[in-house]
Amino acid sequence: MLSWENYWPDHVCSEVTEAEINGRRVHVYKGMADSLYHALRRTAARLPDKTAVEDDMGNSFSYAQLLDLSDKMAAVLQDGLGVRKGDHVGILLFNGIEFCVSYLAVNKIGAVAVPLPGKFQKPEILSLIEKAEVAAVVCEEKFEPWIAELTGIKTVVSKDSGNSDLEWSWNESKSENDAEPQGTWEDAAVLMFTSGTTSRSKGVVMKNYHVMNSVEAYRKTLNLSEADSSVIATPMYHVTGMICILSVFLTVGGTVFIMRRVDPDRMLTCFIEKQITFYHASPTVFSMLLEKREMYPEIPSMKGFACGSGNMAPENIRKLKEWMPQAQFHTVYGMTETAGAGTIFPQGAADSPWIGASGVPMPDLQVKIVDDSGEELRENEIGEICLRGSFVLDEYYHQQTDLISEEGWLKTGDLGCYNQEGFLYVVDRKKDMINAEGKRYAALILKM
Repeated sequence: MLSWENYWPDHVCSEVTEAEINGRRVHVYKGMADSLYHALRRTAARLPDKTAVEDDMGNSFSYAQLLDLSDKMAAVLQDGLGVRKGDHVGILLFNGIEFCVSYLAVNKIGAVAVPLPGKFQKPEILSLIEKAEVAAVVCEEKFEPWIAELTGIKTVVSKDSGNSDLEWSWNESKSENDAEPQGTWEDAAVLMFTSGTTSRSKGVVMKNYHVMNSVEAYRKTLNLSEADSSVIATPMYHVTGMICILSVFLTVGGTVFIMRRVDPDRMLTCFIEKQITFYHASPTVFSMLLEKREMYPEIPSMKGFACGSGNMAPENIRKLKEWMPQAQFHTVYGMTETAGAGTIFPQGAADSPWIGASGVPMPDLQVKIVDDSGEELRENEIGEICLRGSFVLDEYYHQQTDLISEEGWLKTGDLGCYNQEGFLYVVDRKKDMINAEGKRYAALILKM
């Protein structure tokens, strides 16, 4: 078994402490905010005039403005739609400030944000809304007729104003927008659907302490601060955009530039003009950026990359290092069930002999590899990856499963192994590999 304490320096380990949540002891970070909204309020008090978010039209919003907009939206949801703590609120919005405001407003109320994929067709969206038992939806105008087909669901509609003013179907609220936030560590914050370890869609319940522990793990392991900036171009309804970038940067006080879609030229221009320091994406997006390398030979501000949603080819990691030698590349292994966090390369992967690996356990995560009978395997032996820690989900929504043990171990459905240095290698999906020999060994993988 791999345990996080063996891989991080004292100044990181000393920040992790214990707390009691729902009658059990769990790890949290010292001084960790109760929720993302609480974190935003702290940042706005510290950096009120600093730009928090800039949208795709170039409109910028300071932390003070983002907090004010979120408070107003929370009042609209409560007064206009009757949303209360614990209610489920669908968010069917494209990348933009509206998504940020809605997510934060729902979090302030202590309600549960249900991000809905805008790329889905109407039957899929309506099915998810019903499955999630959504009470209200914040959506784009184009989706309003879809929601109208469902009985008893109220909507707030985002109007396309074409300027910096946010226009909604509810523009005013009779209630005050300075109500105290309701969310606590143990409250559910996000319900996100994923096919996860099977083809059947499952609802992942992320509580505030899952989200905030993931946020703090990213902050500590990647050394992110208010001096940093990033771009979100992939959909914000994914865990990477919603948790690993937006939530992290609003907590540390950085600046996020939001784009509606992946456009390599616009993204690289933004990297240069806005002096972006950090970028988190999938191997596919990094490959698209590498294709434009000759047109953008120098990006001196970039200091770090994180890559999830699959392992990037070592040759591409090395190409990125040649392009931006000052930037460190951190391979990440995580999933919706872990609020995005998991294992991470503690140093730059390009210069490591373990370049094909997915890193070591983030604080506070444990990893073990088991065979089909549940027996724990040793190093270099391939089996199913199991994870346990403070950002691993407690339960799926209204679904009984044997994927989460009583001891808190999550069966990921991924096959992998770890080497003598504690680096995890993800090999394949369990359902995609036929194991004809029982235990399999990873000697060839470890030589990458």
